[in-house]
Formats: sequence, C-alpha cells, structure tokens
Amino acid sequence: MNAITQGNILKALLRFFFPILLGTFFQQLYNTVDAVIVGRFVGKEALAAVGGSSAVFVQLIVGFFMGITNGGGVIISQCFGAKDSSSLEKTVQTSLLMSLAGGLVMTSIGISLARPILSITRCPEAVLDSSARYLMIFFSGLVPMFIYNMCSGILRGIGDSKTPLLILIIGCFSNIILDLAFVILLDMGIAGVASATVLCQVESAIISINVVQKRKDVFNLNLLKMSMDRKILGRIMRLGIPSGLQGSLYVISNLIIQTNINFFGTDSIAGWAIYGKIDVIFWMTTATFGIALTTFSGQNFGAGQYDRIKKATWITLGLSLASTSVIVFAFMNWSQGIYRLFTNDQEVLEKGIEMVRYLAPFYFVYISIEILSGTVRGAGKSLAPTLITVFGVCALRLLWLFIAVPANQTMRMVLFSYPLTWTVTSLAFWVYFLSNRWLKK
Repeated sequence: MNAITQGNILKALLRFFFPILLGTFFQQLYNTVDAVIVGRFVGKEALAAVGGSSAVFVQLIVGFFMGITNGGGVIISQCFGAKDSSSLEKTVQTSLLMSLAGGLVMTSIGISLARPILSITRCPEAVLDSSARYLMIFFSGLVPMFIYNMCSGILRGIGDSKTPLLILIIGCFSNIILDLAFVILLDMGIAGVASATVLCQVESAIISINVVQKRKDVFNLNLLKMSMDRKILGRIMRLGIPSGLQGSLYVISNLIIQTNINFFGTDSIAGWAIYGKIDVIFWMTTATFGIALTTFSGQNFGAGQYDRIKKATWITLGLSLASTSVIVFAFMNWSQGIYRLFTNDQEVLEKGIEMVRYLAPFYFVYISIEILSGTVRGAGKSLAPTLITVFGVCALRLLWLFIAVPANQTMRMVLFSYPLTWTVTSLAFWVYFLSNRWLKK
C-alpha cells in the first residue's frame, strides 16, 4: 500500500515531513557553521563577506536551477502515484542529465559574474575581495550540489525522505570537521570554509548517485546508458522554468534589499547576515511543509485522489501555524542569546536583534504562500503560483524599495517591504486556491 495515496493523511504527512525538515536543517547548517566559525575565528568583516551580498548571489544562481529541478520532482511523484514505471524511469534519467548540464552552465555564470554582481550591490570595499574569493570557490562545487539535490528530489518523489536525510547528516558532520581543520588549524580563512563546503557536496553527490542507482525495485538506472527524453525535458521545463524564474526574481528583490542594507554599513551587514542564518529556521520549516505537500499532492493527483489533497492542505496549514508560533516566541524572547552564538560585537548585536524582533511577528502572514503554492505545484500547475508571487512579492517589493524607501531611508522602511508583500501575495493565493482552477487537468 502507498501510504501517501491511502490511509491516515496526518500520519502520512508527518512521516514524510520530519525527515525532510531534518534534511533541510542539516543542509542549512552547512552555511550556518561557516558563519559561526568565520564570525568567531576570523572576524566580522569575514562574516559580512560570507553572509552579505555573496549569500544573496548564491541564492540567485542556485535558486534558479533548483526551481527548474522541481519540475522533475513533480513529474516523478505523479508518475509514481499513477504507477507509470516507463515514464518514471525516463524522467529520472532526463533529470540527472539536466542536473549535470545545468551545473556546468551555472558554474561558469557564477564564477564570471561574482565580482561584477558584488560591485553592483555596493558591497563595501572592506569585504569585496573576500566575498569574491568565497563565491568563486563555492560555485566550483555546483555540479555535485545539483546532482545531490536532484537525487534527493527523485527519492522524495517515490516516497523516500529518510535516505536524503542520512546523506545530509554525513555531509554536515564532514563539513564541520573540515571547517575547523581548514580555518583553525590551517588558517585558510574564508577560502577554508568555502573549500570545506565544496568537498562535502562532492561527498554527498557520490553517495546519493550510488543510492539512486541501487533502487532497482522502482527503476533501472544505468549511468553508462542514460539518455535524455526531449518530451519529458519539455514537461520539466514547462513546470520548472516558472518556478525557477519566480525564485530568481524573489532573490533579485532580496538582492536589492541587501543593497539597501549595505548602505547602513558593516555592522548592519553583519547583523543582517546573522539574521539570515537564524531566520532560516522559520523558512526551512515552512518550506518543508510546502515540499511535503507538493509530493503528497503530486502522488494523489496522479492517483485521482483530489479530496485527500484538499484535506492535506488544511491539515498542513494547521501544523505550520503551530510550528510558526513556537518559532516566533523563541525569536522574540531569546534572540540575544541566539545572536551571541555568532558574535559578541555590541553594535552588531543591537542591529541584528532589532531586525529579528521587527520581522518575526509577521511570519504568520507568509504561511499561506508556501502551503498553497506547494499544493497547486503538486497538481502540475506552475504558472499561476509564479505569476502571483512575481507580482505580489517581487514587483510590489521593488516598487516599495525604489519609491518609498528613498523618501525615508531607514532600516524599518527597508524591512517593511517583507510584511507588505507577504500580505498581498497571501490574499492572492487564497483567491486562486478557493477557485479550484488548479484541480483541472
């Protein structure tokens, strides 16, 4: 029995959710460990280099391709739910070859544009060279990163969320050991944390490819005989490109926000960098609900179980509301202690704590965006969520940053772009979801 298309919905969601959440946690821990070690053992300038404009540029390049790979994950889950083994096998091969090709292209783009993008975003001269060095090393590891993430998407699409978690745990502990060795023992600084991340991505890619290759019970994958199916590639692109563009436009708006943050100096940049590391607790939890719901929706859509999709959406909204309440409470009451894990610099602490206490209460507004988007994407509808997000989040946010912020250039005016756009986009998603247009094949 397929537990996702039959049986208790809550149990199926939670059984799928927790391994993905832990996996997302360990994936985010890669960069967080980098920030902690750099902030403690190198200095706040290095911390700003790792977590400022460079972090946003990483999200821009990686996020675009990750959005495209989501198209493959949706098709895999639908084929698995419909028990179409032939299409499933072709989709797996096409997705892996696409990851290899895309990784090579994105590596070239990332390395060549690293310094120009940093200059455009007004990255301070004090951290420009360090940021560029970090990015160039980081982007050299995009091929294994993309392959690992695609393998994880393949495994999740067939209902296996535990194996990607185990691979990530191995990679994360390897990353911690290499970070400490490269930074403390070998005194490699920013180059050390970037190199450690790349090596661990290679390790994760090798393990995940071997795991996928051994899943003979679901599909027969021979790495030496893989081929790309043009028809399936077209379906992946139709589903994935809107998602990739959405992610890129989202990050571009964040890049412009980073540019505005840079205006306030190194202390604000470092405070914002740390906020990004702790803020990810909320984002990865909410995103995990969306990922779990996308796979749940995809398999049940393929099996024609539409009522289960709707019930799962409401259940997931309730679970997300409960988890967000805990996160907001923690951020509002314990933010100072959390920030001190990264730095003891008083100016950085004050700037960062102000940021987190202002934005955290607005997290509740964002929940619907991730959950409802996950539902409709699983049903194979990618264009509508993209358009809603592009206009509701990206376009409106850019208008605010270019029109309202210059008139009153304060930190809170910059930060208000988040709750404003979250509210408008959430309302638009509810209108679309309740219309039931996403259920049409």
